[in-house]
Amino acid sequence: MTAMESPVDHDGADTKLVSVVVTGALWPLGRRVVERLVASGRYSVTEIQRGESAITQPLDVLIHLAPGDHDALAARGRSAAVGTPELLAAATEHGVRHVVLLSSAMVYGAWPNNPVPITEDAALRPDFGFAFARQLATVEQMVDDWREAVPGRSTCILRPVPAMAADGTSSLVRALAAGMGGRLGEDDVPAQFLHLDDLASAVELVVERRLDGVYNVAPDGHVPGSRVRSLWGMAPRLRLPDRVAELVADVRWRFQRGPIPPGLRPYVRSPWLVSNGRLRAEGWAPTVTNEQAFVEGTDAKWWTMLTPKRRQELALGAMIVTFVLGATVVGVWLRRRVRDR
Repeated sequence: MTAMESPVDHDGADTKLVSVVVTGALWPLGRRVVERLVASGRYSVTEIQRGESAITQPLDVLIHLAPGDHDALAARGRSAAVGTPELLAAATEHGVRHVVLLSSAMVYGAWPNNPVPITEDAALRPDFGFAFARQLATVEQMVDDWREAVPGRSTCILRPVPAMAADGTSSLVRALAAGMGGRLGEDDVPAQFLHLDDLASAVELVVERRLDGVYNVAPDGHVPGSRVRSLWGMAPRLRLPDRVAELVADVRWRFQRGPIPPGLRPYVRSPWLVSNGRLRAEGWAPTVTNEQAFVEGTDAKWWTMLTPKRRQELALGAMIVTFVLGATVVGVWLRRRVRDR
């Protein structure tokens, strides 16, 4: 466990700092959150590293980011719910009154009849085949039970859409992004992509204002599925019969040629777009668009950044080169035939 103290105020007088503990502080979002809180000068921040659950000092706020660290959990074969009961028990012992939990918009599930957009009042329907989403829903219930157990407690649950950045796109988010742009024989599904900087600013806001309740975190609007394909630099979709498309997807995954584990497939087939209206009403605003976050957080092909004119020029050049090479090969073949006669 490591602690960082915020500085005193500008006139040199000691200030009463809000004591905060952050789980999952080692991964890119956690680093951003800790840096923002310390820089504000209003918080004394303690980081709980992976594998720790103990709180050893009186605290005001617990920021529980660890359940959202899918890659770390998968690498250790752990559920997102592991350690949360012990952490909440320690929070009770040390006087925590406010808990912020990082969940995911994936807890709404991806269903053809989802409203567009989904608001925080919608029921949780995580897809049964994807354990991570079901685990996050369980953690949300644990935190809600903790809030209701004692009057005066408050909790804030954040449900972000897939979040990414140049230094912090998880394998889960990469798989979702690739799957949304690489499907065969199916209609393109619109998507949302959030920048980690905007997610970190949302965490800071809910801590500062002690917001109580559930808040979606997403950029304004969405990006069409066809645009996701374009950003990836993929060819236009090949239409296949539904049964053939399903068979191709199964074979690609079986031989590790597809990016989508079976449990994630519903999330690239049906929309799960969320509204950011509730958090915006509290003063939060995204600074990065869906497309900007996607481009920074993925290895998008270099030609996706070219202008249409430049693409036409390169395509024409490639055609000329192909024609010349073809003519050369045919010429060599004809000369050999004449010589051999």
